[in-house]
Amino acid sequence: MKNFWRFLFRKNLPPTSLCQMDFAVLGLGDSSYAKFNFVAKKLHRRLLQLGGCALLPACLGDDQHELGPDAAIDPWLHDLWGKVLGLYPVPPGLSMIPPGVPLPSKFTLQFLQEVSRTEEWCGPTTDPQGPPSELQPFLAPMVSNQRVTGPSHFQDVRLIEFDIAGSGISFAAGDVVLIQPENSASHVQQFCQVLGLDPDWCFTLQPREPDVSCPARLPQPCSVHHLVSRYLDITSVPRRSFFELLAGLSPDELEQEKLLEFSSAQGQEGLYDYCSRPRRTILEVLCDFPHTAGAVPPDYLLDLIPPIRPRAFSITSSLLALPGRLQILVAVVQYWTRLKEPRRGLCSCWLASLDPGQAGPIRVPLWVRPGGLTFPKMPDTPVVMVGPGTGVAPFRAAIQERVAQGQTGNLLFFGCRHRDQDFYWEAEWRELERRGCLTLVTAFSREQEQKVYVQQRLRELGPLVWELLDRRGAHFYLAGNAKSMPAGVTEALTSIFQEHGGLSSRDAASYLARLQRTLRFQVETWA
Repeated sequence: MKNFWRFLFRKNLPPTSLCQMDFAVLGLGDSSYAKFNFVAKKLHRRLLQLGGCALLPACLGDDQHELGPDAAIDPWLHDLWGKVLGLYPVPPGLSMIPPGVPLPSKFTLQFLQEVSRTEEWCGPTTDPQGPPSELQPFLAPMVSNQRVTGPSHFQDVRLIEFDIAGSGISFAAGDVVLIQPENSASHVQQFCQVLGLDPDWCFTLQPREPDVSCPARLPQPCSVHHLVSRYLDITSVPRRSFFELLAGLSPDELEQEKLLEFSSAQGQEGLYDYCSRPRRTILEVLCDFPHTAGAVPPDYLLDLIPPIRPRAFSITSSLLALPGRLQILVAVVQYWTRLKEPRRGLCSCWLASLDPGQAGPIRVPLWVRPGGLTFPKMPDTPVVMVGPGTGVAPFRAAIQERVAQGQTGNLLFFGCRHRDQDFYWEAEWRELERRGCLTLVTAFSREQEQKVYVQQRLRELGPLVWELLDRRGAHFYLAGNAKSMPAGVTEALTSIFQEHGGLSSRDAASYLARLQRTLRFQVETWA
């Protein structure tokens, strides 16, 4: 893909390079991010520059729309197929596959009669080659699992520590750890009951097509228990394609009619009210359609249900301060909708449920990859960090690392609701302040009548921020929720450039863009 992108944007390509090509661009994005569908827009423009003929304007799917990307994709696809079939009609003797007719499954499950589930199938059997990865994660012993928010605080936040000695894992400040979670035992049991599966059954997986490979994360042979507990994401919110396939597998006329409605373009508002708005899970949908669920052939399980994706967490410790250990800060996701049971984040709730004090070691599959933040190597380069809430996690690793290297130019803006409820690492920050290694600026939003946020503290210290950035070459970092905080901080910075740097509005925007280009302004946010 990188080679394709480099080739496509070569300056010496003639403007008629693609004059005989028709094209259409579909982008999938999230409008809460500043560069919404940036790649799709840029690709569409470049193909036009090279002489390509656009069948349609670029489609920009948006995860933030209440109907999801389908709100833009449905009408666009309808128009696209009209254009394509006009140019390339269906050959004589062939017809369109009607709704409700499923394609063959990608795999077949061949059950083994004499083999029962054993624990030796729970992970890779080959010796790991190189550092831990998704296919060869390190089973890290959990050392501690401590709640760090007050007992009356609305959110349970955990500081979790793992022992990674002897793993070959190495990381620096700004890197992230990926953790592969599991479904709860109760959900696994319920799923097997609804589909009529015995968790002790074992099978081998065979692809129907010669060019299709089996999922590398599934052992061969594999137990149903392993498949359901560690691979199938049964607590995710199903997509429209799930209902389309389920309708094709349904033997029940009434259930099939409803499933077809949910998979149609006209039924998307109903699907949103039934599924997306209350965050109904795949397991709950299957329970709502019991006749269909009980008839699902096991061969279709991997087509019907997506795999569990690993979750990324900012590493919040430094190997220079804590050799052989890795720490993360986890906000446990749990909230209510109109459904009977609360909605729970799969990985955060699974991690919170693990008790390293119980009998036997608790091991969590994990591996490390580079993150989106890189910190300056020069010892005299100051850093300004803005990390409200759990956004402070990567900055704790950076501060530990920089202090261990003798770097003292660390300015941290931290915000939370109450100093006695969610002020993470207060004692540690105060000790570093006392030693002259850290300047800490706090914003406790709920401790006064008027809410105070980190962007207000930034404005109050505008002269210092401008001095650090413009005269001392500081690097500026921002991490946290993507909803409104990043825009507020960016606006505060722009006003500082104007008020204390004497820049015009346009020059202030250019100054900020230059900081971004030179990696002196870095952002890591999540929706």
